[in-house]
Amino acid sequence: MAIKHLKTAEFDAAVDGASLAMVDFWASWCGPCKMLSPVVETIAEEYAGKALVGKVNVDEEPELARRFGVMSIPTVVFLKNGREFDRKVGVMPAEAFTEILDKNL
Repeated sequence: MAIKHLKTAEFDAAVDGASLAMVDFWASWCGPCKMLSPVVETIAEEYAGKALVGKVNVDEEPELARRFGVMSIPTVVFLKNGREFDRKVGVMPAEAFTEILDKNL
């Protein structure tokens, strides 16, 4: 399963429909976001069928960024049954994200 690029209109249906979701809030001009992108892509492949891995471009979807209180990017938000339960801010190794996913599968 490829990364799902989420828009405001479909966000709730997508994350509510997934028992577990990891959403990367990013922007095209953000250097650290570009560094994190391959990590998120790899996680999306590894967790296909187990968790929704999505990306939200904060420039295109500012309402979602406000709703989640995203103050710095990249911010990765973890949701279970549509509710946020954890988040990571900044570039981190894949294990920082997969550990959270594995504990909540």
